[in-house]
Amino acid sequence: MRAIANIIKRIDPILFGASSFLSLMSILTILGSVENFGRSKLIMQLAMTVVGMVALFFLASIDYKFFIDRFYIIMFLFSALFLAVTLLFGISGTGIETANKSWINIPVVNIAVQPSEFVKVTFLCTFSKHIDMVGDKINSPKKLLALLLHAGIIVGLILISGDLGVALVYLGIILIMLFCAGLSGWYFLAIAAIAVVAFPFLWDFLAPYQQERIIYGFKPELDPVGVGMQPLMSREAISRGGLFGKGLFSGGMYEDLTASHTDFIFATVCEKFGFVGGALVVIALVVLTVRLFYVGLRCRDNVGKLILCGCAAVIIIQTLENLWMCLALVPVVGITLPFMSAGGSSVLAIYVLMGLAHSVCAHEKKFYFGREI
Repeated sequence: MRAIANIIKRIDPILFGASSFLSLMSILTILGSVENFGRSKLIMQLAMTVVGMVALFFLASIDYKFFIDRFYIIMFLFSALFLAVTLLFGISGTGIETANKSWINIPVVNIAVQPSEFVKVTFLCTFSKHIDMVGDKINSPKKLLALLLHAGIIVGLILISGDLGVALVYLGIILIMLFCAGLSGWYFLAIAAIAVVAFPFLWDFLAPYQQERIIYGFKPELDPVGVGMQPLMSREAISRGGLFGKGLFSGGMYEDLTASHTDFIFATVCEKFGFVGGALVVIALVVLTVRLFYVGLRCRDNVGKLILCGCAAVIIIQTLENLWMCLALVPVVGITLPFMSAGGSSVLAIYVLMGLAHSVCAHEKKFYFGREI
């Protein structure tokens, strides 16, 4: 009992409360749509939430620095190897609502997993350790090039698999972590300038259908019965929910919306629970992000600080991409909403990520509600 009490003491109540609320909202939403989504989706979400919480408590009880300091090289090799194996033996989404070759089927249990979701955890560990080893020399072009090579190997393997959405998440994580580590703003300005100058040339290399997907992604009204149909339906479902929604077990436009339990689950939430329900989900995600930055920027350990900033970056990038996608503001790229979207890999991976964050919070004794633990 004492061991359990010690583990519970290591759990940050704000992080745990916000993530638990999001999981509860997700399970309720899927329960209210079980006839449309299928009972298997509900069972999977419940199971992965329970397994994820067990993983969270386990990771919170261990010292993150002990493992990272000793195994960061192995973690990086594992990340690269896991993604490389996906390229060789991955599947492209039969029955998984994706066209990317970014899943691996585990034959014994016949379950498909998305390696890039779990690699986020090991990447945060290895990239944080690498930045910490660079230290004050982060603005040295040579040191920065080594960091970019580290990140480029992982992002490159994901891009080769065709998963642009996840690659964009990783890019956002990298930029936010480098910013928090003290990289000069001149580098960010240079990156922005290069992107602006290079875009017209890169555009010419895209196939016509790729150009159309981008154009219609930002302006779905131009192709309302093709590329723009799903995001426009999502936006309509959000607006139909009104202030308080149509009710937990009500039908609606979400029933005809592709991936309304994964990529477009926010539209389902808003149609069932209205503006109030959608606002509560957004507030919980904001609380998670603010808390991670709040504790992270006060960490004495630089690796812990960067891990928490990286966890916050994951939530920020995925939330913004997903919500903008649901509101028909950006192209649909297949990004899940943290804790909310149905899916074994995404749910379990985000809980493992939060377990790592709890481990950092638990071992950071300088700031924890103003007292030591």
